[in-house]
Parts: sequence; C-alpha cells; structure tokens
Amino acid sequence: MSAPKEFVLNCPIKISDYPTVTLAHGGGGKLMHQLIEKMIVPAFQSPLAESRHDGAVFSVGNARLAFTTDSYVVRPLFFPGGDIGSLAVNGTVNDLAMCGARPLYLSCGLILEEGLPMETLWAVIQSLKRSAEAAGVQLVTGDTKVVDKGKGDGIFINTAGVGVIEHSLTIAPVSVRPGDVVLLSGDIGRHGIAIMAVREGLEFESAIESDCAPVASTVMRLLEAGVEVHCLRDLTRGGLGTTLIEIAETANLHIGIEETKIAVREDVAGACELLGFDPLYLANEGRFIALVPESESERALAILRADSTEASVIGRVDAQHSGLVTMRSRIGTQRIVDMLSGEQLPRIC
Repeated sequence: MSAPKEFVLNCPIKISDYPTVTLAHGGGGKLMHQLIEKMIVPAFQSPLAESRHDGAVFSVGNARLAFTTDSYVVRPLFFPGGDIGSLAVNGTVNDLAMCGARPLYLSCGLILEEGLPMETLWAVIQSLKRSAEAAGVQLVTGDTKVVDKGKGDGIFINTAGVGVIEHSLTIAPVSVRPGDVVLLSGDIGRHGIAIMAVREGLEFESAIESDCAPVASTVMRLLEAGVEVHCLRDLTRGGLGTTLIEIAETANLHIGIEETKIAVREDVAGACELLGFDPLYLANEGRFIALVPESESERALAILRADSTEASVIGRVDAQHSGLVTMRSRIGTQRIVDMLSGEQLPRIC
C-alpha cells in the first residue's frame, strides 16, 4: 500500500536520496539514524525523546524513573551464548542501566508465527524466566499475538522496562564535557560474529559465543562508588563506532579513540578479516562505554575490570572538530570514524 499523497509531499526525508534502500532490515546505519532524527523525533516533539538516549528519564512524585522499550527480531532464534529470550531481557535491562537506573520491571509482548513448535516457544519462555531472575527484574505484564504462517519468522519479542534512579546525576550525551575519558567495558564484536557463524553455517577453530549479558550490576557498582558518570551507552545496533558518533553529534564535541586500546579477540578479528566486517560496527549485547572525568578514570576502570580484564580507556573528549569521531590506527594514522550507510549484519538483535 502506498503512502498517502500528503505524507509523500511533506516527508522530511527525500526518498529519492535512497533509491536502492528499503526498510526491510532496519539497524544502526545512516538511514535509520536520519529516520529517527528527521522524521520520528520531530513528529512527536517530546523533550524526553530529544535526549537521544537509551530511555526516557522523568519524575513521578518524588521518584525519578527510567522507561525504555525495544523489539527483538534476531535470526536464528538460538545462537552460541544466548537466544531471543535472553536477548530481550538483557537488552532492555541494559538500556535502563545506561540511564543510570536500577532495573525493576519488564513487560513482554510475544508475536508468534502460526506453526511455531511448542517446544521452541517453551524454550524461549524458560530463557526469559532465567534471564529475568539473573538480572534481578520481574516480568509483570505482557501480550501475545499470532500472525499468519510466513509472516512472523517464528517469534518476535517486544519488551519495555521501568527502573528507578537513586542518584542526582544526569547521565546522558548532553552531560559529556571536554576532558572526559571513554572507557570500554570489554572486548567487542563477539555477538555479531556468533550470529553470523550460525546463520551461514560457518565453523571456526574455536567457538565464538555472544557476549549477551546484563550489565546493570556493573553500572550500579560505578554509581554506588560515587563515580561521576557523565554518559553511558551500550553497544548494540551499529556497534562502538555508531554509538560514539551519536554521542559526539549530540554533545557537539570531538571524541578521539585509539585502535590499539580496543579489545577484539583474535578469533573475532580473524573472522572479521575473512568476512569483510569491521568490528567497530558489529553489535554487542553485553558491552558498554562510560564517559567520566579523567580524574575518575582509574576508579572507574578498576570497577569495570572486576568483570572483564579487557576493559580499558580507549579515548578522550575535546572541543576540537565538534561532532566528529576520529581514530588513531595501529600504525599511527588518523581517520574519521563515519556512520555506515546500512548495517553490516541485519536481524541481529
């Protein structure tokens, strides 16, 4: 069905600029970024949405709450290190944590394709249950719908989450300041390669498992230790590269990173080289970055390394080249980290 004539005439994005692009595999690329910035945010004109963060932060009475929602359409449903159930819980829990909130409650909407085996559905439900228990949240409400065979790819999941903010910090891209350092919580790229290996039937010398995991406990330790956290972002769609670009553009500052400081496992790097992927843009489901004042970097890094010895300081923020992200390569050259026009690997989360 074509769009109404008045919508086509007033659409803020010129479809002619993207003659070969469809929205079949939305992800972390430039087109999706422009859809959000030029179409979705202006349409609703909400100050909460304009924060460009992983969730909305607002007050109800004397309480500060965070609210987020996400949908999961991963293929295949089960992969090394996780499945669509654990992905749905951890992804939403992590988005709340990125707002500096302690996750409390989740909703769960299941869209089931006609003919889905009951064994598959039960396995996903059990995974949702285990993951919620591990993350310390409760699944308290939900919905189930069934679509015609061939229209749902097995199962899609939508989750929404609510968390409570127990501190006075404003953790968001707008709080980033010149002089902040960028900390990465661990190695990157494993989730993307784990999905690709199963999807394409690839076998490597060692099994590559997704990093899918909740990160809220790590974030809570940062906050309970009194670390002055300016911004947190998990590295899902679009990976580390896209996340840094979004922060730099929102804060109108420059972020410079060092390639040698970014941990990529040898097997993941080898798979990326073989398949033509850049680990900088691969999705992760258990990794995040924290931007803190340089004076807080040692304390923050010690807390991150309690969970991953590969956590490191990968870069710094300054006022030069506002809105840009640059990276110093292993051989000492500088390059601009640009946003990809599409996503390297669609249907990944």
